[in-house]
Amino acid sequence: MKYNITDYGAVPDGRICTEAIQRAIDLCGKGGTVYVPKGTFVTGALFLKSDMTLFIDEGAKLLGSKDADDFPIMSYPFEGYDQLCYASLINTDGAPYKNITIDGSGTIDGSGAALFKQEMSEKKGARGRTVCIRNTKNLTIRGVKIRQSPAWCLHLIYCKNVLLENIEVHSRFDENGRRYEGIFNGDGIDVDSCKRVVIRDSLIASQDDCIAVKSGRDVIGRRVGISSKDIVIENCRFTHGFGVAIGSEMSGGVKDVYVRGCTFENVHSIASIKATRGRGAYIKNIHYENCSLVNRSTEFTDTKYFRGAIYADAFYGYDDFDPDTPAPVDEGTPSVDGIYMKNITVDTIAGNAVYLCGLPEAPYKNIYMENVTAKGKTGMVTKNIENLQTVNVRVTGGAV
Repeated sequence: MKYNITDYGAVPDGRICTEAIQRAIDLCGKGGTVYVPKGTFVTGALFLKSDMTLFIDEGAKLLGSKDADDFPIMSYPFEGYDQLCYASLINTDGAPYKNITIDGSGTIDGSGAALFKQEMSEKKGARGRTVCIRNTKNLTIRGVKIRQSPAWCLHLIYCKNVLLENIEVHSRFDENGRRYEGIFNGDGIDVDSCKRVVIRDSLIASQDDCIAVKSGRDVIGRRVGISSKDIVIENCRFTHGFGVAIGSEMSGGVKDVYVRGCTFENVHSIASIKATRGRGAYIKNIHYENCSLVNRSTEFTDTKYFRGAIYADAFYGYDDFDPDTPAPVDEGTPSVDGIYMKNITVDTIAGNAVYLCGLPEAPYKNIYMENVTAKGKTGMVTKNIENLQTVNVRVTGGAV
């Protein structure tokens, strides 16, 4: 059965439609569809439920209110910790859910530039997302455009059996190419302690990490202990941002990630592996295959948050570090074992072509590179790597 939001009082005239849209969601029967027709509908936080589809038709837009009061303060994970956060535009509330679909060819726009300023000023909680789906089994998001978040654009937490297909995520520019002003830490998609996730045939234009795979932070993340695993990212196009990142919040563990057949255009990195002291747990069996990067942006070169087009950095975010002096090994010492790069081409004018630096007390292990051609401002840097194998690898510096 279809529940058209206009039948419940939603109107595309700039007035807030939160109550009307939420009423349609609440009344939607099992297996039903909440339908958003053509037009721009302004709304605050909306909460989905099990066994429903939210269908946003062509020419339809759910536009986030520009008033932070329309987004209640909630407790949920962000940047590795459970903390108070502003609700997102599209949410689940944290209880177990199943069989949720978001479909169509319309747009979900978080009004992030306006909300960022308010939320940062009020400081009642961490910034909200445009879409944040938690603790859901069998989630499909297909066809829609997700835009302009106060923080990460699409955040998945504790989900299983996820398909993201033919979507667009824009956290850097609007549909007319104008940059969203003032937003930082605007990741495209964050996969946070999730299992069996497929992201395919999609476009991500990000202000920060295009896709980041995470699993909690430090002691709390290890205590929760929910890993991210069995993640496939294929046939995606990335424009702007920092490619596919693993970490830096990875204290529940990350394993079995496959990135294949993707293109990176004016993106600073294909791969970034980030596991620092204090995180503990592991990153293992990470594959990048049949991917290419061409970057002509020098917005970032070599910083504590970015080391190269292909990089694994045990000192991510450190202002000062000594890569030669080991620290004691304890439960906070992370393990990185098994990074595979095959059929990769890189051509960048920003930073190193390849940068690999593990911990002196826990070297990053078993990095395998085959058929890799990488050109950067500088070539390859390696430190504290155990068993680096290269087959038909050519890395050069001096890119102009």
